[in-house]
Amino acid sequence: MTSLAERAVAVLTAADPDDKVRLSDQAALAWRRGELAGIGCCPPPDRPARPDLPVTLAPKHMPRRRLGGPAGKVAMIHALAHIELNAIDLAWDIIARFAAPALPAAFYDDWVTVAADEAAHFAALADLLPAVGSFYGALPAHDGLWEAADKTAHDLIERLAVIPMTLEARALDTAPATIARLQEAGEAQVTAVLSTILEDEIGHVAAGVRWFETLCRTRGDDPIARYHAIIRRHFPKGLKAPFNQAARARANFPPAYWEPLAHPGPARPLRA
Repeated sequence: MTSLAERAVAVLTAADPDDKVRLSDQAALAWRRGELAGIGCCPPPDRPARPDLPVTLAPKHMPRRRLGGPAGKVAMIHALAHIELNAIDLAWDIIARFAAPALPAAFYDDWVTVAADEAAHFAALADLLPAVGSFYGALPAHDGLWEAADKTAHDLIERLAVIPMTLEARALDTAPATIARLQEAGEAQVTAVLSTILEDEIGHVAAGVRWFETLCRTRGDDPIARYHAIIRRHFPKGLKAPFNQAARARANFPPAYWEPLAHPGPARPLRA
């Protein structure tokens, strides 16, 4: 009988995206059924395995994404699929890297749910690409999300602050405008997928906030002050405004966390 940490590492060391999705689904189901030997301990790799394609580039070397038209649609779906593939690994990495007896089972319940959601998101987006004459791996992608994971590999509180509470929360801010444009263009199928992803991501941000606050208080830290300190170190230019206040409120993520860190420049979505 394998442990949850071993199942997490199996996902992280699977290079093929379809294998990541399949192993994620199997691990989540086994955990929910009580078929695993507890949390266990299995050190994760420094970096998750990746397929030969897409070619990964530094963010500054990424070609600018075309807006509008068939090429723009392909680029957008591909970029989002790449983000979701990274998100599968990020969820399993947080389970394996920070496995500890002191963390309650509810912590792992939340991140197994996140991992299963991300696997479904990637699969849904990847399934859209053949209909527009493409496939996952056809375009270059950047490694920015995993760079953020690497920089927070030493501390669970920092990982929660940077990944779900900042980078995933940023997606809450940018997704509604994208969904609105797609609706206007009559892109019902893509709109449905992105609407589902947005709804799930609210829950992911909420999980990040919940466990960040729990761990901060366990250590005797003020959560808001700790978040500000972490984000000012990792994002010295501040956070991009405007913010999706309604979605953040649903994630129990109050303005006291992010409003003091707002950068007045124009909003810009994550590029992948």
